[in-house]
Amino acid sequence: MRATGDAQAEDIRATLDYATKLPYVDAGRIVVAGQSHGGMSTIAFGAGAAYPGVQGLINFAGGNKSEGCNSWERNMASGFGDWGKTNRYRTLWFYGENESYFPPSVYRPAHAAYVAAGGIAQLVEFGVFPHGDAHGMVGHAKGVSTWWPQTERFLTALGLPTAIVNPHAATMVAPPATTFAALGDIEAVPHLKATGRDGYKLFLEKTEPRAFALSASGAWGWSNGGDDPLARAVEGCQRRSKEPCRLYAVDQQVVWNASEEKQK
Repeated sequence: MRATGDAQAEDIRATLDYATKLPYVDAGRIVVAGQSHGGMSTIAFGAGAAYPGVQGLINFAGGNKSEGCNSWERNMASGFGDWGKTNRYRTLWFYGENESYFPPSVYRPAHAAYVAAGGIAQLVEFGVFPHGDAHGMVGHAKGVSTWWPQTERFLTALGLPTAIVNPHAATMVAPPATTFAALGDIEAVPHLKATGRDGYKLFLEKTEPRAFALSASGAWGWSNGGDDPLARAVEGCQRRSKEPCRLYAVDQQVVWNASEEKQK
């Protein structure tokens, strides 16, 4: 366990060596964060020599579930305990109750061993994540409200900025909902061929924010998460169509207006 984390920590150092030479990177204000194996590797990274500019570490559900090894749970606690002896950074840890890889019986001993060895670690136990496995909370669109408040306080305590001073405003606003069809009525979506209907079915399985666009030519595109999924859905459709693409559905609503298509 310890050797695995230490080896991955060297990859983090190599990444920082590259990133800190980029002109747009503030090399004096760095936070290293990772999820699952990346969370463990983040903590292992902090146990090595201090890296210039790194201010703190964030561990999202970190660990390494090695079921082929005897007593891997104790090995995990032992590894975190070893890293706690030399870790010089403040760290923030997130774990949930419905965690499939590292339940409370695993992550609590790891945290306790780390702190007992001298590591500085704020443990955030956020309980049951209602939108799926807590192991993937940080990557879920609805996980932001769980991890951001504590992270913002952590960054502020480190003297790092959190305010948005140059917001990237969405370039597209969702049209009003219509009564064209029910969101889940795949056959009602106009213009689509079989592959397009398969694409719409896949869109319905995606988490919000999400958007689906199409054109009279039968072209289509969808996007979810990230910045401006509405614009990205339309752009993806437009790359395959000479006809103009428009939004059909956004999040839980159909926004397609058939009368607008007739006017055009």
